[in-house]
Amino acid sequence: MSLLLEPSKQQIKEEKLYRQMGVSDEEFALIESIIGRLPNYTEIGIFSVMWSEHCSYKNSKPVLRKFPTEGSQVLQGPGEGAGIVDIGDNQAVVFKIESHNHPSAIEPYQGAATGVGGIIRDVFSMGARPIAILNSLRFGELTSPRVKYLFEEVVAGIAGYGNCIGIPTVGGEIQFEDCYEGNPLVNAMCVGLINHDDIQKGQAKGVGNTVMYVGAKTGRDGIHGATFASEELTDESDSKRPAVQVGDPFMEKLLLEACLEVIKNDALVGIQDMGAAGLTSSSAEMASKAGSGIEMNLDLIPQRETGMTPYEMMLSESQERMLLVIERGREQEIVDIFKKYDLEAVSVGHVTDDKMLRLLHKGEVVTELPVDALAEEAPVYHKPSKVPAYYQEFLETIVPVPKVTNAKQTLLDLLKQPTIASKEWVFDQYDYMVRTNTVVAPGSDAAVLRIRGTKKALAMTTDCNSRYLYLDPEVGGRIAVAEAARNIVCSGGTPLAITDCLNFGNPEKPEIFWQIEKSVDGMSEACSILNTPVIGGNVSLYNETSGTAIYPTPVVGMVGLIEDTDYITTQAFKQAGDAVYVIGEAKEEFAGSELQKLTEGRIFGKAPELDLKIEKERQDSLLKAIRSGVVQSAHDLAEGGLAVALAESIMSTDGLGAEIKLFGDAVVNLFSETQSRFVVSVKKEDKDSFEKIIPDANLIGEVTSSGVLSVADKDGKQMIHASVDELEQAWKGAIPCLLKSRD
Repeated sequence: MSLLLEPSKQQIKEEKLYRQMGVSDEEFALIESIIGRLPNYTEIGIFSVMWSEHCSYKNSKPVLRKFPTEGSQVLQGPGEGAGIVDIGDNQAVVFKIESHNHPSAIEPYQGAATGVGGIIRDVFSMGARPIAILNSLRFGELTSPRVKYLFEEVVAGIAGYGNCIGIPTVGGEIQFEDCYEGNPLVNAMCVGLINHDDIQKGQAKGVGNTVMYVGAKTGRDGIHGATFASEELTDESDSKRPAVQVGDPFMEKLLLEACLEVIKNDALVGIQDMGAAGLTSSSAEMASKAGSGIEMNLDLIPQRETGMTPYEMMLSESQERMLLVIERGREQEIVDIFKKYDLEAVSVGHVTDDKMLRLLHKGEVVTELPVDALAEEAPVYHKPSKVPAYYQEFLETIVPVPKVTNAKQTLLDLLKQPTIASKEWVFDQYDYMVRTNTVVAPGSDAAVLRIRGTKKALAMTTDCNSRYLYLDPEVGGRIAVAEAARNIVCSGGTPLAITDCLNFGNPEKPEIFWQIEKSVDGMSEACSILNTPVIGGNVSLYNETSGTAIYPTPVVGMVGLIEDTDYITTQAFKQAGDAVYVIGEAKEEFAGSELQKLTEGRIFGKAPELDLKIEKERQDSLLKAIRSGVVQSAHDLAEGGLAVALAESIMSTDGLGAEIKLFGDAVVNLFSETQSRFVVSVKKEDKDSFEKIIPDANLIGEVTSSGVLSVADKDGKQMIHASVDELEQAWKGAIPCLLKSRD
């Protein structure tokens, strides 16, 4: 039985109990004026989750409006479960990324697992079959026992859910920084395929049509999860452990197949995942989007615990549940489909024309609220913004070229940095080959999946270098989008669109809100110039622990189209004798770089510059070269600069090496993280053709069969002479070694 003794309306007001749910005094007064009376306990609970940042984006909406969201390729932009982009031949790709940060901080296995489950439901609720999962993870330094525990459990949770449901986890990225020590980031992305005719919307249309509840029973897990995601983590956050949901991937697999079958039935009017805020958000949002209302009898809700109150049922975030609207009189067709999968499909209400969310329980009306006030008309705040003092200081700080006395040792040390090191320990736990469509597995610039029955493939990636965003959020925002696009281009794909997960600290602090504004400005500009509109995403704010914020981390999930599988390109060198080129020249830019962190133990200074016009030109010309068949391998220069990119290009190549001669300052050329650069290998006979397409490509050496990376400076003095075995030992051994160490 529930232990919840619900306070009276008067108590809620007089004792300001609504504050415990994250509702401010001003918001409570607004609620009272909207409904013309005091709300009861269930109603204030419903308002609290729907008006939380996680559901309403009340602090971020003014900023999100800056994003470009339209393009000839966009079939569905922000506002539904996931965005949809046309890929020709009546096919489309559906994708979205979302966060599950706070649950993962206190219950990492289930927090990560249910994050994966939720994003999969967002994609199949659109009518799409999920084909791939990616992730973007952030942790503290991998020397702390707590971070090791969080890292191991989060990876296990992602693997456990994805592997069981049979969707390949094909890519992602992981970075380690002190600022994520107490507040890890767990962002999950799902990509699906759909035919244009099967696209669904989460709308409750047609007065009198039946509202059906399908999937798992409702329990008491996840209550107030949306509110929990909209507050800072503190020492008391462990007490929120019951708010973390428990996932069942086997149930989700049945639900997925049943929903994809239902989508083919024209009795279906609308479908939406019961995600954040569960029954509350799905019912209120479906009604508000359709301009209608919903009435539900909560006695009919399938419950797995006895004595559940309306408050508990409406705020539960139990997993593997969907809300459907069905043409009246055709409910049995839906029941029969779900019965085949041993799932419940229960009629719990109907669509009304009064724009109200009305809930009945034990013969009484326990809730009657206007759906628009809950959804589209939630309050929007324009928070004050202030330039942080550290930013001004960084702009004026001169960052010298770091002293490197032993370039080989520096390279080996960089390869051991967990952010750069091989993530093989992670992706070996993922089944990335299930369904056998994975052409390029985790470890290259982007994952690639073939589209069966066609010559097409999809390239996909997640990216964000939060150090650059900390130094300069606007420049860092541009870089996050540009680097994602570089990864797609290096794989032979045309960037199509992005989904984003905006992870920041507390927006009520003016310096944090400034970071949010500037990051979005930079991302928006890059999206416009690179023609990658934003088709959806998620905002995760209040990522702070005891008052200390994470670095601004707006993760970019990007999908690109490879028109012909012959264009698929990877980062590894292919054969001895090929010429090695660098596209773009290095500058003295070390602020935020891996070398700066390695030598200084901290990051500071002015972020590297990014000229989006040059970025676009280089991406277009490299893609043209790839499509003309003259590129053997392509790899973008990112963390660690050219030295790390060269090392990564010869790993796992069966004994290949490279002989490189540098021009200019050796340290700058090897380790600078100047933007818009690529390392490319080309057959000797294709050099002239390649150079005509990319005139700013610089020939720096050739691929050898020596199994050694040999780098000389402009005077011919050897800077690096390292065997592939040495490089691989440093790169592949770093993370397993740190995890085994229990210091």
